[in-house]
Amino acid sequence: MTDLAGQPASVPRWQRRLLPGELVGTAGGRRSARDRVVDVLLFLFAAAGGILFVAVTAPDHNPLTFVLDVAFGAVACAALFFRRSRPVAVALYAVPVSALSAMAGPAALVTVFNAAIRASPRALAAITALAVAALVIFPAFYPSLGSYPSQVIFCLLATIVVIGWGLFTRARRELISSLHERAERLESEQRLRVDQAREAERRRIAREMHDVLAHRISLLSVHAGALEFHPDASPEEVAEAAGVIRATARSAMQELREVIGVLRDEGQETIPEPPQPTLAQLPALMEESRAAGMNVRWRNGASALETIPPALGRTAYRVVQEGLTNARKHATGAAVEVTLDPGPPLLLVLTSRRAVGAPVADPLPGAGTGLVGLGERVALAGGRLDHGPGPNGDFVLCATLPWTP
Repeated sequence: MTDLAGQPASVPRWQRRLLPGELVGTAGGRRSARDRVVDVLLFLFAAAGGILFVAVTAPDHNPLTFVLDVAFGAVACAALFFRRSRPVAVALYAVPVSALSAMAGPAALVTVFNAAIRASPRALAAITALAVAALVIFPAFYPSLGSYPSQVIFCLLATIVVIGWGLFTRARRELISSLHERAERLESEQRLRVDQAREAERRRIAREMHDVLAHRISLLSVHAGALEFHPDASPEEVAEAAGVIRATARSAMQELREVIGVLRDEGQETIPEPPQPTLAQLPALMEESRAAGMNVRWRNGASALETIPPALGRTAYRVVQEGLTNARKHATGAAVEVTLDPGPPLLLVLTSRRAVGAPVADPLPGAGTGLVGLGERVALAGGRLDHGPGPNGDFVLCATLPWTP
């Protein structure tokens, strides 16, 4: 994740000023404030060391070689400002020149260190070979610095230390970069998991809203339809139907508040999630449907209601609830038979049988997503949902849910 400047947003601004540009990923390869300070300090180090070497080796020079030494050494020092973008080219100039120019010696060490950090292994091997050749040639032209063996040993040790230090710095930077990339990847994966969890929770809430509200609203429609089709009903029957409508509407509003409550942010307060129904509530569900005028029959399985696991029981309850809701909406007046076989596997069959000669009322409109959502719920439980016309023209809804006693 980067900010508007193309830099990692996880790195504070003050830290970017203290880290190399490669570690903070500056846009366009720009140097950081720390890089500029280091460039100036290294230039001053190379220039000061080169001037000191030229002063010490002055007896070994004539006027022409002195001027050439200073000229080539000054170019080597100035080339250090380009060592980040062209590490191999700068080293291939400074290292061979250091074999003859005393002023280029410190700059050559800096370029070798830089090559150990940024050059490829093959290029670094070539630069190291050139450095060894240069340190063998250099003492032969400057006897005033000491004996030949002592100069070779000193230059060789300095080269080994510089290359080792550069390789250590390179390994450290690569480790920091890999840890930074890993942290960003973990943050991205965590954000993805949070988004997936949020989306899954939204789908679950949508299914709960459909299951709860569709059931209650279909009950309201049945009672309202009874009043519409029986205008000659007695005042007692009208009052009873109105009471049922009022109670059902109140229950629908309460359940809607409970389901939607998980979507609201009430500060630091946590809204408890309502308890989910299980198979133990099936008798109450079917009794509620009978009170709405449906002909619901219950076959088998009453003794197994308490033995089914709660998680599986919630899925089975939703299957029966959706089946009864669809029967009220699309098969008004049909007799519904609910069959439960605890198995295993658990088998739930809802059969809607329309009575011969029964009046056909206008079915309630539906979105067609109830069975789709129910199929997803059953599939998540490892089961299978089948629905469609049966051999006798009845509509059959069958759910098979595996479980282990």
